[in-house]
Amino acid sequence: MSFWDHLSELRWRLVRSVIVIVIIAIVAMMNREFIFDRIILAPLSPDFPTVRWLCEFGQWMHTPELCLDNSSLQIINITMSGQFMTHMYISLMAGIIAGFPYIIWELWKFVKPALHERERRYSSGAVLIISALFLFGTAFSYYLLVPLTVNFLGTYQVSGAVQNQVSLSSYISTLTSLTFSVGLVFELPVLVFVLAKIGIITAGIMRKFRKVMAIIILILAGIITPPDIFSQIMVTIPLLALYELSIIIAARVGRKPEDVSQSESSDK
Repeated sequence: MSFWDHLSELRWRLVRSVIVIVIIAIVAMMNREFIFDRIILAPLSPDFPTVRWLCEFGQWMHTPELCLDNSSLQIINITMSGQFMTHMYISLMAGIIAGFPYIIWELWKFVKPALHERERRYSSGAVLIISALFLFGTAFSYYLLVPLTVNFLGTYQVSGAVQNQVSLSSYISTLTSLTFSVGLVFELPVLVFVLAKIGIITAGIMRKFRKVMAIIILILAGIITPPDIFSQIMVTIPLLALYELSIIIAARVGRKPEDVSQSESSDK
């Protein structure tokens, strides 16, 4: 295929991806009450699964700080078109997040013909792995990080004379940016696989900076969680596990093919 043929192929794959996003966004727009009451504003409810489970765990551990109360947070709209534009924005984000696996599949179909047979074999299941990591990351952020972040930022006061009234756009921005960004962060193992494959990063480098990364993760967990050790641990452990998984992947990719085959034969 010529350069223009490749460009045309990419264009139509992007067009199909956009069509899928638009279709999902339209479906989301038609289900406004479900999207906002059951998903977007659900972390404010005391019946939200994570809020309820944390409170039960806190009572068992005699740690009342884990009982989050986001129901008192007042969400207000301060612009004439604020609610309509928020509806449009959330519908678009729903299309992007729900359509992410299809977008990755289209991009994979575009890149796959350029790979060698050995590269195709090693990257089999890439679409499933990338999609699963992204969806797991967004679910992890939505069910754990969002309630903790909303509780901390929404109840934080510099003075008792200053009451918190959060604008709708601010709440939506916090929820979507946190959820989407954590979903992308969970793609770290895939990114490390690619960087290790082309020789930019190695397992040795990642092990060397393991302590630094642990401190960074602890600081991040301390910022976005309430000031208690249990919440910080619940956020820190998955992120550290993700980093350790990335080290294993980098070590595996960095080994020579003959070393891998010898190791496999010795295991047998």
